Amino acid sequence: MAGPRSIGAIELSSIGIGYRVQDAMLKAANVQTLIARTICSGKYFVVVAGSVSDVTSSVQAGVEAAGEAIIDHLVLPNVHESVFPALGQSVTLTRSGEALGVVETYSGVSVIAAADAAAKAARVTVYRIHVAMALGGKGFALLTGTVADVQAAVAAGAAEAAARGLLVSQVVIPRPDPSLMSEYL
Repeated sequence: MAGPRSIGAIELSSIGIGYRVQDAMLKAANVQTLIARTICSGKYFVVVAGSVSDVTSSVQAGVEAAGEAIIDHLVLPNVHESVFPALGQSVTLTRSGEALGVVETYSGVSVIAAADAAAKAARVTVYRIHVAMALGGKGFALLTGTVADVQAAVAAGAAEAAARGLLVSQVVIPRPDPSLMSEYL
């Protein structure tokens, strides 16, 4: 059986409403919770996975339950397979690439969209998607690969975040000092 193909995410300004939204999302369709927790700045964040139709139904139900507490939401059909382990922070690098790429956003939802766009744009390894914890509600994605691939991927991820009005920074570091990557190797 194939794994989930789609991710849905909702970011909320209220913790209490966040629980209500999560419940509505889980009752609406056959989805798996990937993340459901409070995040910085007193917000609540829910990420679910499943088939495209189930995730779409789940997010629609969550948006309806959210009312004015919704900050941002998305449905990503056919998510790049590297996004799932990076979101779970379960990627172990065996070696670093020629470059380190960083896409930083103002929200958890937008960094997931940016990481997916980056992974689809070039041959890179997305090895961490950090969502909002200890970041004042921001998010960032880390990726590695050849300099050219990282440049293309970061540009694509940054364009996705910028289109949502939520890009903070985009950085490509050729030949990163090994200490920058030591935590992941």
